[in-house]
Formats: sequence, structure tokens, C-alpha cells
Amino acid sequence: MIYEPSDDTFLLAEQVKKLVQGKVLDLGTGSGYLAEIAIKNNCQVLAADINQECVTYCNNKRIKTIQSDLFSNIKDKFDYIIFNPPYLPEDKDEDEESKLITTGGKRGNEIIIKFFNQVKSHLNPNGKILILVSSLTPDIEKIITSNGFKFKKLSSKKLFFEGLYVYSCNL
Repeated sequence: MIYEPSDDTFLLAEQVKKLVQGKVLDLGTGSGYLAEIAIKNNCQVLAADINQECVTYCNNKRIKTIQSDLFSNIKDKFDYIIFNPPYLPEDKDEDEESKLITTGGKRGNEIIIKFFNQVKSHLNPNGKILILVSSLTPDIEKIITSNGFKFKKLSSKKLFFEGLYVYSCNL
């Protein structure tokens, strides 16, 4: 299953259009929508996803894409890392394929915690992270700061059942 662009993607895309430059990693690329925007900004882009179906789909769109569970197959450093992670708390009724693209763990923040534990070694000096999170995902600002990052909330969108937020993070 490939995650198709939705409200969260479009909110993050506004910031990608405005800010990203240089060498960019689109982590959890899904359909490659954000990678394509970065490419249009003349960035050098590597996209990555845990799902081989997404990797094949994006490579067929001529987006350089690799399979990686977070940073497991990524060795480089980047000026910008874009991440629209699975961020929802586990829903026991959701099917396994859908969970892979929506569920961030039992509480919803476990993937984000792993991301922030690993990301430092993949940022260039002055590198930045653009990450999208939900009001349903607990402890986001604490996770960011406890890993030594500063953050700024760049944009938000209120939906019926949650709020979406785009953060810029840097060391």
C-alpha cells in the first residue's frame, strides 16, 4: 500500500516548497510527492521508505529511492531531512498494511522517538529537519528537546479529529 498525499502531506509540502535546498532526504517518501517538490527546487534528493512497493513506485517515477527502515540503509548526511512519519496511536481494528503507513506505535510516538535518536549523524552542520506531527501524538516537543534539538512550529491545520503541525528542528 502506498500512502497517497493527504492533508498532512500538503501542509508539509508548503514548507518544503519554501525552505528546502541542497542535499535532501525524504524519509518515508510514500508516493514521492515531497521528493518531487524538492527536485523541482533543484535539490539533490534521496528518497527512502520501508515499503518496497513505494521504493519501486518512486524509482519508476525517476526519483532516486532506496528501501530503508528509518536510517538503516542511509549513510550520507543531508542539509534537509523531510519526514512525514506514521504518527497515530495503534488502533487494534486497523489492518496490518494500513498500520504500516499510519501507526507510529502503541502510543503513536515510538517511530518518532527512534527517528530523533538516529537523525543527528545524518545532518550536515546547520542541517534542518522538517517533520509533520499530530495533536494525537504525545510528547513531541519533549522528544525533540530531549535529543538536543531546538524547534520552531512553522504551520498548523485543524482537522475534525486532530491538529496537524509542521516543525523545523535543528541542533
